Amino acid sequence: QVQLVESGGGSVQAGGSLRLSCAASGYTYSSYCRGWFRQAPGKEREGVATIDSVGTTTAAHSVKGRFTITQDSAKNSVYLEMTSLKPEDTAMYYCAAGYRRWYGCSARLAEYDYWGQGTQVTVSS
Repeated sequence: QVQLVESGGGSVQAGGSLRLSCAASGYTYSSYCRGWFRQAPGKEREGVATIDSVGTTTAAHSVKGRFTITQDSAKNSVYLEMTSLKPEDTAMYYCAAGYRRWYGCSARLAEYDYWGQGTQVTVSS
């Protein structure tokens, strides 16, 4: 049984930083995509950043230069380092995992088989 558990969310002021963690268990894909997604109230869930099994990363335009996705394969964990946070970054953040396609990782929700329960990030102005 695959489990993804996020941690590290919280409340910060604009300009602050947070580091989210996602620990996976029971996950056996050797070629995979791991991603961070977020969903603000009244909005659709959107992709934030992805990383694949060889370390290739992608990031949404809105977070490029501010957010960094990394992984520790030994710990089966993925991290999202968020800096220069803005009020519009306020959302529930989810980590997800899926099989890596031939073209790499995308932000399409349907390509991710497993999801965590989410961790709330609130940025105040």
